[in-house]
Amino acid sequence: MINIFEGFGHVLYEVTMALIPLIIFFLFFQFFILKLPKKKLLDILKGVLLTFWGLAFFLQGVHIGFLPAGEAMGTILGQMEHLWILIPIGFVLGFVATFAEPAVRILNHEVEKVSGGYIPQKVMLYTLSIGVAFSIALSLLRILLGIPLWYFIIPGYLLALLMIRFSSRTFTAIAFDSGGVATGPMTVTFIVAMAVGIATVIEGRDPLLDGFGMIALVALSPILSVLTLGLLYGRKEKENDRTFESDS
Repeated sequence: MINIFEGFGHVLYEVTMALIPLIIFFLFFQFFILKLPKKKLLDILKGVLLTFWGLAFFLQGVHIGFLPAGEAMGTILGQMEHLWILIPIGFVLGFVATFAEPAVRILNHEVEKVSGGYIPQKVMLYTLSIGVAFSIALSLLRILLGIPLWYFIIPGYLLALLMIRFSSRTFTAIAFDSGGVATGPMTVTFIVAMAVGIATVIEGRDPLLDGFGMIALVALSPILSVLTLGLLYGRKEKENDRTFESDS
């Protein structure tokens, strides 16, 4: 029987130490600059309290559930007879993990709000989810074939730099933020543990060399996918301009 509260005290301490500097920073601005009304301040403090317990329970779940489950799942999948099936499995897991990532949802909400609905949440969500799904599938292919990581990273970033020249500044900024957001707790805690488990049981693979490196590809794929989305938006705008000119 697993004790779900094992090590929970240490988790509470870590979350407390992480939030205290932010609270002190906010209170400094509240007393000397912001001076928000009492009702607004109480709402913020309630949010901080919910954040504290949310982080604590999430991290506890990671320690007792996500990491062991991901590693065990990777160990089992790596012992299958037909290892090629890991590629579609990785695609599905990458899509689902990104689709459920809270940080991705927040970014998409902010993008839609700031752009006035020009870039809808759903479009961004599916763009990022599909991009990360491809990167996870590619990472598992790399583990199966033993391909060095830099074979993907260097060409990928060179392609991103090339696409920046043809994309708008708006989509360039969103793309590089998306790369950091996609590497959130859902992907890191579960899929990386699974990749390490797979690399552990496949003959000739080193968990350190082959199991890790997945996050680098996950950070790259949203950049490429959002820049691609920006190019599609730019092409659509040009077509609309041509249609408008021909009609006038």
